[in-house]
Amino acid sequence: MPRTLKIAPVQMDVKPEPVARRLERAADLIAEAVSAGAQVVVLPEVFNTGYEYSDANYTLAEPMDGPTVTWMKNQAALHNIHLAGSLLLLDDEDIYNAALLVAPDGRLWRYDKHYPWLWERAYFREGSRITAADTDFGRVGMMICHDYNHAELWERYAGKVDLLLVISSPPRMYDFDLIFPDGLRLNINHVLGRLPLLVAPGRHPWGDDLDQHAAWMRVPVVVTLGSGVFRSRMPQARLSLAALLGLRPDLWERIPQASETVVEAGFDLETKVVDAAGQVLARVTEPGDGFTLAEVTLPDERPAPGYPQPKFDMRPLAYLLSDILGPALLVETYRQGARRVWGARMAPPDPRTRLWLVIALAAALAGWFLGKRR
Repeated sequence: MPRTLKIAPVQMDVKPEPVARRLERAADLIAEAVSAGAQVVVLPEVFNTGYEYSDANYTLAEPMDGPTVTWMKNQAALHNIHLAGSLLLLDDEDIYNAALLVAPDGRLWRYDKHYPWLWERAYFREGSRITAADTDFGRVGMMICHDYNHAELWERYAGKVDLLLVISSPPRMYDFDLIFPDGLRLNINHVLGRLPLLVAPGRHPWGDDLDQHAAWMRVPVVVTLGSGVFRSRMPQARLSLAALLGLRPDLWERIPQASETVVEAGFDLETKVVDAAGQVLARVTEPGDGFTLAEVTLPDERPAPGYPQPKFDMRPLAYLLSDILGPALLVETYRQGARRVWGARMAPPDPRTRLWLVIALAAALAGWFLGKRR
């Protein structure tokens, strides 16, 4: 017979705070969700630190036996729940953004983020394997944030899981603002001018795309997001701003201001539970810390998609910025930062990154040429 499961995705404000304080806030939310009947609680991406582009991220990476993983195990055992969330995890040679699913008896499953979004590659490297956790209630897949925008990952999970957790905390980076030291605020879509928008007009990826893919997979999908206002400077600020302004010669005089330029974005209210038909069962409707709760039905037999996979709303330019330019240009930033904090053994060179660097340089030259032509 089909099984039912009560799941609570949690939304947290992303403003960075000390780990102890953020774990305290998360514990309160878990206790409230359990009191409401939750059997599975899903925390946001990097819930233990908050979300910011900062050199502090290297120091905040924790080993598997560190305080956050220990806390997760204790919370799962205390409340007799399965608990999921992501953190920056320190391995022997690299830092990963790792999603963990912890059972009440201490069993643990791990998934590493496949696609660091643009500037995130300055602080952790990419993973490559999917995770189908064999829990007591069924097989659970995991993704982290921008991973969700990649068709091949959905295809790899199709027919292999009963439930999918999308653990994320993305600001509205398809519509972020650049704020310059003199107060000038420019929206990224205006900066890019005549080029296509980063996503289709009137749509955003955490709404339409995710619901459609839950229906395509024919399994419930649970997603967490952050909240509040994301404000951060950019890693490799001068290089980053030059890349963003490459097609706007009229703004090139702003490039020397890069180190004082701030990226700012809000958040969509898309912390939610979606059923196997693509219908939203529950969502968090207010900004700030909170959770929602819904009962999902897991299939008696593992389903497989019955029709062609839906298309994604992200445009090619968005993939170029987030998957190619960002990772290629920030690999060395990550290596230097990880080694500065954790020693020379960290972040060994990967031959695969050389190809991305060549592509990134070619794209930058093309952008400069087009900008000159305009």
